[in-house]
Formats: sequence, C-alpha cells, structure tokens
Amino acid sequence: MNDNQPALGQQSTAGACFAFLAFLIWGLSPIYWKALHHVGAFEVILHRILWSFAFLMPLVLIGRQWTEFKKAIKNPKMLSTLLITSILVGGNWLIYIWAVNNGRVLQASLGYYINPLVNIVLGMVFLRERLRRAQAVAVALATLGVLNLTFRYGVFPWVSLALAFSFGVYGLVRKVAAVGALVGLTVETLLLTVPAGIWVFHLHQIQSGKFLHSGLKTDLLLLGTGILTATPLLLFNLGARRISLATLGFIQYTAPTGMLLLGITKFGEPFTEIQAVTFGLIWTALAIYSWDTVRVHRKRTAKR
Repeated sequence: MNDNQPALGQQSTAGACFAFLAFLIWGLSPIYWKALHHVGAFEVILHRILWSFAFLMPLVLIGRQWTEFKKAIKNPKMLSTLLITSILVGGNWLIYIWAVNNGRVLQASLGYYINPLVNIVLGMVFLRERLRRAQAVAVALATLGVLNLTFRYGVFPWVSLALAFSFGVYGLVRKVAAVGALVGLTVETLLLTVPAGIWVFHLHQIQSGKFLHSGLKTDLLLLGTGILTATPLLLFNLGARRISLATLGFIQYTAPTGMLLLGITKFGEPFTEIQAVTFGLIWTALAIYSWDTVRVHRKRTAKR
C-alpha cells in the first residue's frame, strides 16, 4: 500500500496541474477572442466549428477512439442526442464570443460563476435530485445576486444566465449520451461542420467573410480557434481522471476569475458597487456550495 502512495500522489499533482492549465486557458481566452473583434461573432463560430473538427478528428485516430466514434455516428439515438448538444454548445460559444467582443466580459464571468449553482437547480428539476440545506442556501444567495443586478443596476443579466443555463443544459443532456468527451465533441462539431462549411463558402463567394480577405494574421487566428477549443478540453480530461470531483470543483473557478480580472484590468469594464454586491453574493454562495461538496465527499470516502 505504501508503495502505491507516491504514484497516487504524483497522479493527483499532475491531474491538478492539467485541470488548472485547462481552466487557465479558458479564463484567458478573452484575449484571443478580442484579437478577432473585427470579425463577426457568428463568422468566428463558423470557423471555430470547422477547424475544431479538423483538429479533433486526427486526435480521435491518434487516441485510438475510432471504434467509439463509428459507434456514435451509427447510433440514431446517440446522433439525435448529440445534435441537441451540438446546438447547445454552438449557442454557448456564440453568446460567449459576442459578449467578449461587445464589452461584457464581466457578465460572461458571472455566468460561469453561476453555472455550478444552475447545475444544482437543473438536477432538482429534471433528475429529481433533492436539495441539501446548504445547496438551497447557495441557490437562494445566487438568486439574490441576480435580482440585485437586475433591479438596482437596471439591466437584466441575460448574457450571464444564457451562458450558465446553455452550458448547464448541455451538461445535463450529455449525461444521457454514453460517449467520451473527445468523441462526443468531435461528433458534435461534425454535425455542425456541413452547414458551417456551406455558410463560410457562401461568405467567401460574396466576399463578405473575413477569412482570406483580411490578412494573414486574421486567417491564422481563425485557424487557431480549433486548437484553442481542443487543447483545454484534452487537458481537462487528463486532469479529471486523476483528481477528485471536489478538487476539480475548486479549480474550475480559475476560468471565471481570469475573465473577471481581465474585464476589470485589461479591458477596462466598469466594476460598480452594485456589481460588487452581486459578485459577493455569488462568491458566498459558491463558498457554501464548495464546503458542502467537500463535506459530502469526505463522508462518502469515509464509508468506503
């Protein structure tokens, strides 16, 4: 048993590093998307779909997941499920990139802070999961935060809620599809590749698209969207296998924290007292949620 402990410890450390790098890339990604601000969000999404598939397909082959990929595309039920998730993830990408390039990085950050709490609500509504007391308090505080921003700031945070709920529902539906993350995302991008390719070709024909018309830098940035999509996903998968769900839950806040800091410091978005109260309520809710997750995880571990 002692002989295995160093190996396990090394795996946990490596897993935490992989997961941290994944969420760090997601947290710093607004810098990349801002560099494409002169390209419409919809066109960026079209290229993200195309080049993601082009980058992911070789990874499926290298990772020897071709058999799983073939099974997925030959299963009508699986395909219909992944078609739904592809629309959800495509919508999430579109809203996020639009938000970043329209000065709403803070709202995007708030959306991903809210996401774990939205998952609790979706589990209660669709999976009939019972809320623990701490979870109920956390959801109530998050709701107060959203209401504070809506009524005191006078702006309904639709970007935050759309990002949180689209990604939450995406995760919920993906639970039904018994397919790995890499294969699942590859099939999702495949399903969107044909319409995306047709649209990009149309934009090129009418000389309305930016690709091949706005210089080498823009072309390379659009091509790189595939790498930016796949790299953190792979790091996330490598990390998630090696660390506990509770640890992963803590590390996931790296992404919205990175977005928040970028929004305030680099992009100069205003951070008012009203927003501070909302974020304070969300952070308090997440602290309660995280404490409850660790507590339950320790209890379950002790019973084994």
